[in-house]
Amino acid sequence: MELTTAVILAGGLATRMRPLTEKVPKALLPVAGRPFIEHQMHLLRRNGFTHLVLCLGFLGEQVQELVGDGSRYGLSVSYSFDGPVLQGTGGALRQARANSLLPAVFWVLYGDSYLDFDYPAVGNFFTSDIRSATLGLMTVFRNNNLWDSSNVIFKDGKLHHYDKFNRLPQMEYIDYGAAILRQAALDRLGSFTADAPPVDLASLYSGLVTDGLMVGYEVKQRFYEIGSRQGLDEINRYLAEAGSASQEV
Repeated sequence: MELTTAVILAGGLATRMRPLTEKVPKALLPVAGRPFIEHQMHLLRRNGFTHLVLCLGFLGEQVQELVGDGSRYGLSVSYSFDGPVLQGTGGALRQARANSLLPAVFWVLYGDSYLDFDYPAVGNFFTSDIRSATLGLMTVFRNNNLWDSSNVIFKDGKLHHYDKFNRLPQMEYIDYGAAILRQAALDRLGSFTADAPPVDLASLYSGLVTDGLMVGYEVKQRFYEIGSRQGLDEINRYLAEAGSASQEV
């Protein structure tokens, strides 16, 4: 089973980054000389991805205008728009599924994260026979509240508890921001309707972990993000120093 589709959730209002995001969506903030989403796309292409589904909301048309069909980045890109009411991260997936944009198994990423790790190795881990009954995989990073508040109990290679809103002292790990889901996991979100209430993806993950239907995979590389001014400064330095694939196209 090939895992070559990633869904990027980039529909939020980005209020923490205002005034930078009042007229420009967060995905288009300049990072190391290019719109951030271009860095994401080059990273994913290097890791074998061929198709992206961009779930957009606030000012999403600007993203679509830049990216187009994705061909100049070596990718195929589809779009799912929240519409006049933001759906939340879980609701955006529910809507993309209703629009027949999702394969049976796919990656889920956030539009403000740069996660440079071995995607094929994690995908192979998930699709191995012994884990075929699980509905999802969560990558975790031993954060110890360093770059953000830890929210996962991960011991002996297993997820024991995940809660984004109620933190426990035993939580040393954090949801890294890259997950794999089977379409069947989205059954828990209910059917998409125009008046369906928004839903946070964290609630889906929490339930899957509690029911033993989500496996964990520890990554060692720290995450970078553009959801804060500090994060924006850090990723600018990281990509400028490391030399990113943004020079390719």
